[in-house]
Amino acid sequence: MLYSHCRQGIAALLSYLLYFKQKALIYPSHIPNLSRTELSRPSQYGMTDFEDLMIPTPDGEKLSAFYIRGPKGRAHTNTTVLMFHGNAGNIGHRIPIARMLIQRMGCSVFMLEYRGYGLSTGSPDEVGLMIDAQTAYDYLRKRAETRDNDIVLFGQSLGGAVSIQLAAKNQHDKKLIGLVLENTFLSMRKLIPFLIPPAKYLTLLCHQLWASDTHLPLISELPILFLSGLQDEIVPPPHMRRLFEICQSPTKVFKALPGGDHNSSVVEEGYFEAIDDFVANLSTSEKRDEY
Repeated sequence: MLYSHCRQGIAALLSYLLYFKQKALIYPSHIPNLSRTELSRPSQYGMTDFEDLMIPTPDGEKLSAFYIRGPKGRAHTNTTVLMFHGNAGNIGHRIPIARMLIQRMGCSVFMLEYRGYGLSTGSPDEVGLMIDAQTAYDYLRKRAETRDNDIVLFGQSLGGAVSIQLAAKNQHDKKLIGLVLENTFLSMRKLIPFLIPPAKYLTLLCHQLWASDTHLPLISELPILFLSGLQDEIVPPPHMRRLFEICQSPTKVFKALPGGDHNSSVVEEGYFEAIDDFVANLSTSEKRDEY
C-alpha cells in the first residue's frame, strides 16, 4: 500500500513538473550564472568589425544580436552564417565558435539571442523562438548589407530544432543555401524518456514539441550537414542518425565525431573542417535550380 502511494505521488509530481514547469526545464536561460545580465562581446576575442544590435519582433519583444563581418576578398565574403545556440547560456558564450567560422571560411556571422535569453526581452517558448528565428532571417534578407548574401543556418542542440523549422519554412528562398545541425534531437517528447526515464509514460504532457522528425522531412531541396558527437550524454546519438535517415534532401552529409559529447563536439578534430568543406561545396543561388 505504501509503495503504491509513493508511486502515485512520484507520478503526480512528475506530471506537475512536466506540464507546468517544462519551460523552466527546457529553457534554462539563467544557466550558467549571470547569463541574463553579463554578455561578452566580439571585441574581447579580437574581432572589431561587428555591430551590437537590438532587433524588434512583430510581437513586441527586443532581441539582442551580433552581426560580425568577415574579411573582404575571401571565398565566402558574401555568405552569412545565421547561428542558433543551445538551450543554456547566451550568444556571448558562442563567440569563439563564430570566430573560428570567420577565420576558416571568411564569412560573416549573425548571432541571434532568443527571447528570454541574454539581454533579450520576453520569455522563451516554442512559438516565440520561431518568431525570433524568422525575425532574424527577415532582418538579413531586408538589410542592405546582407540582402544579397547567401545564408547558411547553423543550429546546435535546441538551435538545431529551431533551424530545422526555419529551413522548412524558407527552403524555397534561393538565398538560403545550406543547413548545419549539431547534436540535435528527434523531438522533445522522444528526448524526455532518455533525460527523465520515470517520465517516459507522461510525454503527452509535453507541449513544447520541437518535432524535428516531422519538420525535417519537409525539407526537400536544401543541402544539410549533420555533426554528431558519438559520446553525447544529453541527446542520444541515434537521434542524429535517425534525422539523417529521414532527411529527404538530395544533398546530405553525416559527420561522426567519435570523442564528442554534447558540449565538446565543437573541439573535436574535423568539426570545423566538415563545415568548411560543406559550405565550400554549396551551390550558388543560380545552381540551386539543378537540385
